[in-house]
Amino acid sequence: MENGVPRVLRFDGEAVGPATDVLRCGGLVAVPTETVYGLAADATHGEGVAGIYAAKGRPSFNPLIAHVSDIAMAERYVTFDPLSRKLAETFWPGPLTLVLPLREDSGIHPLVTAGLSTLAVRMPRGDVGKIIRALGHPIAAPSANTSGKISATTAEAVRDDLGDRVDLILDGGPCSVGVESTIVKIDGDKAYLLRPGGIAAEEIEAVIGRKLIRLDQRAAIEAPGMLASHYAPDAAVRLNTTEVKLGEALLAFGPVRAKGVENAVAVLNLSERGDLREAAANLFSYMKQLDASGARTIAVEPIPETGLGEAINDRLRRAAAPREGA
Repeated sequence: MENGVPRVLRFDGEAVGPATDVLRCGGLVAVPTETVYGLAADATHGEGVAGIYAAKGRPSFNPLIAHVSDIAMAERYVTFDPLSRKLAETFWPGPLTLVLPLREDSGIHPLVTAGLSTLAVRMPRGDVGKIIRALGHPIAAPSANTSGKISATTAEAVRDDLGDRVDLILDGGPCSVGVESTIVKIDGDKAYLLRPGGIAAEEIEAVIGRKLIRLDQRAAIEAPGMLASHYAPDAAVRLNTTEVKLGEALLAFGPVRAKGVENAVAVLNLSERGDLREAAANLFSYMKQLDASGARTIAVEPIPETGLGEAINDRLRRAAAPREGA
């Protein structure tokens, strides 16, 4: 950080060294992943991990994901069951997080697990693995935004939100997936979907040969992204709208518009052709743009619950949920 302003570096090979140095000193680095930008700290460094919670204003009972460079690194910290290993071998690197039993004396700081006996682990795609490998152990990296607000999918969004609360921002351009990772927990012969995300549940079910069990929003928090109110803009969010009210902003989907679209102060279409992958990639950035329109409410057209639509609708429902103090 220089004069209270975070350094922003283009994320290339030359950025690995400076980023690793910041992490080793307990600092915070915003890193681009295929899902969203993460606010990273050394997962074994107590002051660094505490810095994540402070910077985000994140509740301490909400655990963090530990990002690893490969399965071998993960095995030093967690124990794999056969189904979880199969999922890791199939989908890593990629937007899948597995909740696994934490090994004793792992060295992972307790703040990462929020006191649980399990650890959420993921191997991200891309160059973030080079930083993790250089550091020599996992990084804790929740989304790089104020807790409960819209996740950042660009370096500019990180800077605008977190400002001087982050020491270094690595600019890798827009995130390709655009929603957080899918989180799965295997418990005996049962497989739980703790959070839908960048890999569709159907793909996971095809690999493990069984249906994923969904948990409702009242379930105990076992992984990140399970808070009822989350991913929220300042504006209220109204879902499955078929008619736009005067002064609302419209988050559209597909080629057919809701009635009264002329009443909207701003309109952005997640995907004109109704492509859920494109919609997921645009979700957070479009919500942020509509939030800046001045509208008090963002109306959202219906989005299918199939495939990545499950993750998109999960984020939208949490964005629309009642908020503390509201």
